[in-house]
Amino acid sequence: MNKKLIQQVHHSFKDQFNTEPMLIFSPGRINLIGEHTDYNNGFVFPAAIDKGIVMAIGKSDANYTRAVSLDMNEDVIINLDNLQRIEDNTWKNYVIGVTAEILKAGKKITNYNCVFAGDIPVGSGLSSSAALENSLALGCNELFGLGLSKNELIHISQKAEHNYVGVNCGIMDQFASMFGEENHALFLDCKTLESESIPVRLHDYEIVLVNSNVKHALADSGYNDRYAVCQNIIKLLNKPSLREVSFEDLNVTKSKISEADYNKGLYILQENERVVNCKNALKENNLEKVGEILFQSHNGQSKMYEISCEELDFLVDEAKKDASVIGARMMGGGFGGCTINLVLKSDSEKFKHKISESYRKKFNRACSIYSVKLNDGTRVIK
Repeated sequence: MNKKLIQQVHHSFKDQFNTEPMLIFSPGRINLIGEHTDYNNGFVFPAAIDKGIVMAIGKSDANYTRAVSLDMNEDVIINLDNLQRIEDNTWKNYVIGVTAEILKAGKKITNYNCVFAGDIPVGSGLSSSAALENSLALGCNELFGLGLSKNELIHISQKAEHNYVGVNCGIMDQFASMFGEENHALFLDCKTLESESIPVRLHDYEIVLVNSNVKHALADSGYNDRYAVCQNIIKLLNKPSLREVSFEDLNVTKSKISEADYNKGLYILQENERVVNCKNALKENNLEKVGEILFQSHNGQSKMYEISCEELDFLVDEAKKDASVIGARMMGGGFGGCTINLVLKSDSEKFKHKISESYRKKFNRACSIYSVKLNDGTRVIK
């Protein structure tokens, strides 16, 4: 955990509000495998990481609530009696949304102040949004003694995103950020919300994220478009979700939908199988097999679900050529963000240098690279 970040947030809160706050840390997450399966009631395999958001929160005597983002150098004043989303695509809607959903759940809160900052690169696909939602949800729960379970809190976070941000996200990001465990990934069934904590023994390897620093404008619309394709398939088949659709069922839709839409449905079914295979490979301590599955997943994301982009495909192709990398794929909603790579520790610096140089040469701009460790979930730190 970033001690400097904790101090910065703590001091800023005390300077502005002259009281001692409660401090929360909420991590970002990676997803080993299982992309776009969550809103289809499928399987995902996320893990919380050692980068996240630190929030200081305390009760306020003022007749308004104030939230301060140190990273954006912005604040928002909120009236608890009139919680309306702001038209712009802004972090403020996450704060407004979580606050509104807590009140909608019939819980009583009064005005509060909060200050937050993070070390998750925004737009990297590491779920800075879920970290922000969860930090505020847990903060309010603890501050006002709401008695909500962590399970209830993640649904408040998810509803905030649906109703105030306008993204039809599944529950994976909020779940992983809230329930993460050090050196483990969470095999999560998005239909039942049952999860199994699986040890991730990396041995001589480490997880390296390469951020393309690309955030295409179509990310949110592309996400919602694919959600609509999946909804259309289940409507045609009269099924509750793609989780209940077999490969045979899907073939029935072939004449009724475009080839591209059929491939998107097929990708979801295959990706669910890959998540299960990945879990079994980790249980068997077979990291090479995990790596192969990651490469297969990227191929499906790029060619079938069409959520990759030139930069992400390039990064995965370069990783594939490198003998020190046993697996790589794009990670997150798509159209930009990060690749996740399993890299031999002894060759890690060499890999980082090589991929940075080749990316700069190809696209005439820099990628960002960071190693991450698997960490515990959202918690009070003071």
